[in-house]
Amino acid sequence: MTLIDTHTHLFAEQFDEDRAEVVRAAIGQGVEKLFLPNIDSTTSAAMDALAEAFPEHCYPMMGIHPSSIKSNYKEELAHAERALFAEGANYYGVGETGLDYYWDTTFVAEQKESLAQHAAWAKTLDLPIILHTRDSFDDNYAIMRNAQDGRLKGIFHCFGGSLEEAKKVMDLGFLMGIGGVVTFKNSGQQLRDVLKEVPLESLVLETDSPYLAPHPNRGQRNESSWITLVVQKLAEVKELDVAEVARVTTENAMNLFGLER
Repeated sequence: MTLIDTHTHLFAEQFDEDRAEVVRAAIGQGVEKLFLPNIDSTTSAAMDALAEAFPEHCYPMMGIHPSSIKSNYKEELAHAERALFAEGANYYGVGETGLDYYWDTTFVAEQKESLAQHAAWAKTLDLPIILHTRDSFDDNYAIMRNAQDGRLKGIFHCFGGSLEEAKKVMDLGFLMGIGGVVTFKNSGQQLRDVLKEVPLESLVLETDSPYLAPHPNRGQRNESSWITLVVQKLAEVKELDVAEVARVTTENAMNLFGLER
């Protein structure tokens, strides 16, 4: 059974003591490909180093997280642009980008400007865009809908919205990233109800490591190997064999990122 973690920050400082072991543990569980969404200019070197250390398994993506959009946001955007368009650049997606209204709304206008810029890069480079949408789905969707000209594709990362929102994502031609929240006993129930109505062809798996560890490991540092708990729960929700859910979500990710089996 082959799995793909479409969203994991294994380059983060939380893994400084055992990063290689964590990657190898994931590979040992069948997680053959790990997609690494950048955070900002302070994390890109570590991300690139991890991708160089495990070139057959770790796939870097370049962007600026909305929570890193501050007063110096133009410098951050310039850093991402230089990396994406550098000669010989080998990134597999644009992100993590999007909007985050949960922690701070001081720079909402700048976040929106950043998101629109990331969308333009994604279309120019024909790369998927990876969207963070915490407490900000409507504005994210509006910006993506405005930018969509048939060339835009990507993932609404950590999807946890309503069935109406899921339909909007699918209408855009985007996928939904499903992670540990689907395993949460109480707070995951709404998501499970929605996913019963969403075709498997619109879903990919993710962990968002080191965050959002799935039950029964909730509260611990998340790891990509624990995506096995996510695929098991999703199979239960969809009343399908785990192998089938793994196969289809892996195929969805491979197609999105332009990889061949």
